[in-house]
Amino acid sequence: RVTLLELMMVKINDKSSVPSEEMDVFVAHAAFLAVCFQEKCGAVLKLTAAAGAEDEEALVTIRLLDVLCEMTSNNSQLEHLQAFPGLLETAVDTLRLTHLAGKQAVNIFTATHAVTGQEEISHPAVGFKSHLIRLIGNLCYKNKANQDKV
Repeated sequence: RVTLLELMMVKINDKSSVPSEEMDVFVAHAAFLAVCFQEKCGAVLKLTAAAGAEDEEALVTIRLLDVLCEMTSNNSQLEHLQAFPGLLETAVDTLRLTHLAGKQAVNIFTATHAVTGQEEISHPAVGFKSHLIRLIGNLCYKNKANQDKV
């Protein structure tokens, strides 16, 4: 699933060679991806409980968020996702929960400045909060109703 989402991400990022038929397919699948993200977003929070754990559902959720961020960066998909019920609320609630989880335990959601030897500690969830903020910003872009919700 992670590999499939990464392939979708590459295709979405390659805006120059995407025919309109393929873009229509991405728009049709955007709702499915949004529902998957809404259902699975809690899986990322479980990463704070188990140190060093790599939960597959959490990795899928992180990739889903990346794909949704890219989709909302594209105007043809943005309007569809801005109107998607519950996506904005889920993103805001998940941001609140990740912020609280980061305060209560080791904060795996933001880049750490702790250096062990010469390597920086990296975790798959690093940057999750910033991607949530990007998604929220994209969903609020030129959309007064969503701006008022936030």
